[in-house]
Amino acid sequence: MAENTYLAGDLGGTKTLLSVYGAENGQLQPLFSQRYLSGEWQCLEDMLQQFLKDVPTEHPQPVTSCIAVAGPVSDGSAKLTNLPWMLSETALVAATGLARLELVNDFAVLIHGLPHFDQEQQVTLQAAKTNNPGPEGSRGPVAILGAGTGLGMARGISDANGWIALASEGGHREFAPRTDDEWHLASWLKADLDLDRLSIERIVSGTGLGHVMRWRLQRSDGAGHPLLRAAEAWRTRAVDDDDYQDLPALVGQAAQRGDALARSALDLWLGAYGSTAGDLALQELCTGGLWIGGGTAAKQLKGLQSASFLEPMRRKGRFRPLIESITVQAVIDPNAGLFSAACRARDLAAGMTAT
Repeated sequence: MAENTYLAGDLGGTKTLLSVYGAENGQLQPLFSQRYLSGEWQCLEDMLQQFLKDVPTEHPQPVTSCIAVAGPVSDGSAKLTNLPWMLSETALVAATGLARLELVNDFAVLIHGLPHFDQEQQVTLQAAKTNNPGPEGSRGPVAILGAGTGLGMARGISDANGWIALASEGGHREFAPRTDDEWHLASWLKADLDLDRLSIERIVSGTGLGHVMRWRLQRSDGAGHPLLRAAEAWRTRAVDDDDYQDLPALVGQAAQRGDALARSALDLWLGAYGSTAGDLALQELCTGGLWIGGGTAAKQLKGLQSASFLEPMRRKGRFRPLIESITVQAVIDPNAGLFSAACRARDLAAGMTAT
């Protein structure tokens, strides 16, 4: 088996994407890909064996693999949140004949892809000011956060073999209101959800945008608003209900149409998101760059490019110059996780060659 192809996987409770990547002019490109419904398989070993059998013979079989998994990874093992699978790197290597296979959390895996994203995979939100401190373009620490169903965070540092990805549960830190509106929102949401404490991701996430809109609608100017009924239904109905409507998506659409209430909800959400991004940049001193990912990055790209997001991110008192010295980019590639897993698989192969 040749060492110039790499097996990447993005394993979720609903679907799994597997792909063989090869390098073309130094950039990784997918050569063969398959999509599987995760629940139709007894275990990941069976799925990987079938995938490797189906790889066309013109493509060399990979020797290294990285699988991004929707759950925590510890000591080479992982338990998925929404599947009754226990994963083991040792068992997966034995079942597939791969020389190396690594399991990585599905958000932390993005760290391995960040330095390799091209301009079709990301959009610059802030170009670093060269007259401020901070070695732009250096291999200093990097960080990423992304609002999706929750709020993912990860950070990374480089070494001789690539990047070390460090998972984080920073989205569960306490939410700290900055404004009167954020204070009233936080108080209302704690009471509404019957919470003793309010984590950041209760507001800074796709789900959080729905909560922000619900709070705005319960104020006096929300009476009779077109989204009022959808907001009430969204609070109680499951995603798989036939009449379920995605409230955060409706808020974004209404804001684009010029709805003042939806616009105010979106601006508040963007401000809280931007402030959280600035806090992460300070915490990690990510002079190598800060990225905004998650499922909402492409959907809310205009908002991320606006002062509603960027000014709260920069408003860090004496450390504003440091924030302005950091390049900030949004990840817009829907397959960023799979690509990042391929980058890590390539690093594993390079490490084997070096030793």
